[in-house]
Amino acid sequence: MSRTFTKDADAILDYVFDWTAWLAADADTIASHTITVPTGITLVTSSNTTTAATAWLSGGTVGVEYDIGCEITTAGGRVDERTISVHVVER
Repeated sequence: MSRTFTKDADAILDYVFDWTAWLAADADTIASHTITVPTGITLVTSSNTTTAATAWLSGGTVGVEYDIGCEITTAGGRVDERTISVHVVER
């Protein structure tokens, strides 16, 4: 199940992918991440902490919903991916 967010086409906003609970079970941490975005919306920048990855997004076409993916690799060698949906609207 992915989470859905609403964003204005002119907004530049941050979206957090949080693995805190999942990582705690094995006392693992995020070593790296990759954010994937479809054509039409822009990844401005991204970063990660030991438990979450953040993607800053801009643009998008009003009325379109974009699926944004985040894949992490942990210090323990685990790989996981999560997806959010960003619906672009005019506010």
